[in-house]
Amino acid sequence: MTVLPIVSIPDKILRQKTKPVTRFDPDLQRLIDDMIATLHEANGVGLAAPQIGQPIQLAVILTLPEEDEEGNEIEGTRELYVIVNPEIFWHSKETTKGIEGCLSIPGYVGEVERHESIRVRGLDRHGRKVRLRLFDWTARIFQHEIDHLNGVLYIDKLTGPENIWTEEEFEKRREAAHKAHDETEEPMVGD
Repeated sequence: MTVLPIVSIPDKILRQKTKPVTRFDPDLQRLIDDMIATLHEANGVGLAAPQIGQPIQLAVILTLPEEDEEGNEIEGTRELYVIVNPEIFWHSKETTKGIEGCLSIPGYVGEVERHESIRVRGLDRHGRKVRLRLFDWTARIFQHEIDHLNGVLYIDKLTGPENIWTEEEFEKRREAAHKAHDETEEPMVGD
């Protein structure tokens, strides 16, 4: 497996609509394996084909890990999805705001409102039909990657133009919010 270079803005391929995959041959399998290796190397949760310069409807997604009571990652709880020609055919009315980043927009994060749950149909890496019910962060990651396949970036969906920050700015904001929350908490009585 080869780690591929990740395309960054303003590369035009990130704004193009992609073409459906029609051949599930060894070249596609190699590309999928390379995308998975690239995703792992970049420590990301999703990678769409346009992000590695391929204008096809293909994405690899790695779910967030489950955590124990202390907030430590529980090994073996992340799921890897390979989705080809995906289509969101249903979404919840309920939406939620969340912070997103993108491997093609390094160093920045922004607030985006997404559907809490979605249903996706498409094909797996071997061309077999799949239907998925997705919730919470997994649904968010799928929406983000499917947007990539339509030439849409998270910066196009910000909740407001002021809601994009460098990673450093966001971390400072988050630390300040935690500190303010800790200072206003009622003291615990008894033990």
